[in-house]
Amino acid sequence: MPENGELTMRETLADFLRRRRDALSPQTVGLQAGPRRRTPGLRRDEVARLANMSATYYERLEQGRGPQPSTAILAGLARALRLDPDERAYLHLLAGHTAPAVVAPDGVVDSRLLSVMRALEETSPAFAADDLATVLAQNELHTALFGSVAGLPGWEGNLFWCWFVSHRWRRTMLNPPDQQEAIGRAYVASLRVVVAERGCDAAATALVGRLQAASTEFARMWNEHRVSKPPSSPLVTVMDERVGRLDFDHALLVGPRSRQRLYSLHAAAGTATRQRVSRLIELVRRH
Repeated sequence: MPENGELTMRETLADFLRRRRDALSPQTVGLQAGPRRRTPGLRRDEVARLANMSATYYERLEQGRGPQPSTAILAGLARALRLDPDERAYLHLLAGHTAPAVVAPDGVVDSRLLSVMRALEETSPAFAADDLATVLAQNELHTALFGSVAGLPGWEGNLFWCWFVSHRWRRTMLNPPDQQEAIGRAYVASLRVVVAERGCDAAATALVGRLQAASTEFARMWNEHRVSKPPSSPLVTVMDERVGRLDFDHALLVGPRSRQRLYSLHAAAGTATRQRVSRLIELVRRH
C-alpha cells in the first residue's frame, strides 16, 4: 500500500494530466475535431499516440495507478500536451524527477542573470556561466581582475579549468594553501551535483575526464566523492597591482529555468575593498 505522500503525488499527477488534456484542442496538435467528439479536449488515446506510449499505460497514469514514469515518458507527455517550461518542471516534480534544464542557444546568457550582472557593474566582479561552469559573460570588474575568459576556445573558458589547470584565477590570490584547497573542494563538490542532475551526459563526462587527466589535484578531490549545493568556501583575497589587496565574500545565483549560474564577489565587511574597487573602476575606464 503506498504511503499517503506518494498517493497524493500520484493523484495530483493524474489530475494535472487530465486538466492539461482537457484544455488542449485537437486543432492545436493538428487533429480534426470530428462530429462525434464528446469533449473539446484530446482523448486519452490521442495523447498516448502523440507521446509515443501505449494508451493503456497513459490511462493508468490518469487514474493514479501507473508506476513512476521515466524521464523519457515525461518528455513525451510534455511534448504531447504542449507544456510550457513551468508546466514541464512541475510535471517532473510530481513524478519524482528533477526538471531538465532549458538549454539556451550557444552563447546566449539567461536575461535575468545578465541584468543582475550588469547591476553589479560598479561594485562587484561577476560572471555568468552554464551549469558546467563554462563562462558566457563577464562584467567589467571581473575582466579587469581576472582577464577576459568568456568565449575562449576549448576548456580555457571553463571555471574549473581556470582553477585546476591553467590557474589563471589563482595567480593573484593571497589565500593560503589550505583555504585554496577548501575552495577547490567546494567547486568539485558542486560539480558532482551538476553531473548527476545532467544524468552523466556526454558533455559532463567529457569535462570531468579532461580535468582528471590534466589535474592530479582535481582527480584526488573528485575521487573523494563529496557533494554540496550550493558550495561554501572561505573569503577570496586578491592582490591587484593597481589598487592593492581586495577581500571578497562570494555569492551564487542559479537561473530557475536555464540552470545557468551567476558568480559574484562582494566587498567583505570591515575592509577597504569597496573603496579600492571604486578606484579600480576609475583606472580601468580612464585607460
